[in-house]
Amino acid sequence: MKKYNVLLVCGGGTSTGFMAANMRKVAKQMGMDIEIKSRSETEVEVYAPDADCIMLGTHLAYLEDEMKQRTKEHNCAVFVMDKSYYSTLDGEGAINDMLKHMEGKA
Repeated sequence: MKKYNVLLVCGGGTSTGFMAANMRKVAKQMGMDIEIKSRSETEVEVYAPDADCIMLGTHLAYLEDEMKQRTKEHNCAVFVMDKSYYSTLDGEGAINDMLKHMEGKA
């Protein structure tokens, strides 16, 4: 089983901190080997080298292209979390979206 290193990014790391906790619960139930960190946008370069996936809070959609450029050397998936699960902190929805975006990156 592949281990996933996921970085959740928002303005200050608070809202994604709640999402990370919910994702960890779901991942544990699914038997996944996953490490999920929640950090602010200003810390991306520090954590990107270890990330397989960078998930941006919906309010950072305007930074998606910039984040892809800033992290392109690390070959990680970068995408904006969907409002359908981000607004409700639905960990299962976030995990499913992550796995969809990770296809082809493994």
